[in-house]
Amino acid sequence: MLRDAGIEVVLSGVRMPRMNSFTERWVQTCRRELLDRTLIWNQHHLLHGLREFERFYNGHRPHQGIANARPLCPLPLPITDPDQIARV
Repeated sequence: MLRDAGIEVVLSGVRMPRMNSFTERWVQTCRRELLDRTLIWNQHHLLHGLREFERFYNGHRPHQGIANARPLCPLPLPITDPDQIARV
């Protein structure tokens, strides 16, 4: 049934228990931040919304990672000069 709809099934590896959790997290985030707030008219509208959400998710949305760097952007340069550090 999935093949008829043009969906490719990707099987997870036997010794990769965390692989499924990353996928589930992305699907939950997509559903909560996009699909629960958007009225989808047709498949074209859905695909457009998913493309825009993917662009936002990977390019603009801040992530809790190394220096809050976005996934597809390089890390910021480290501050080596003490005069550049802002003091409060």
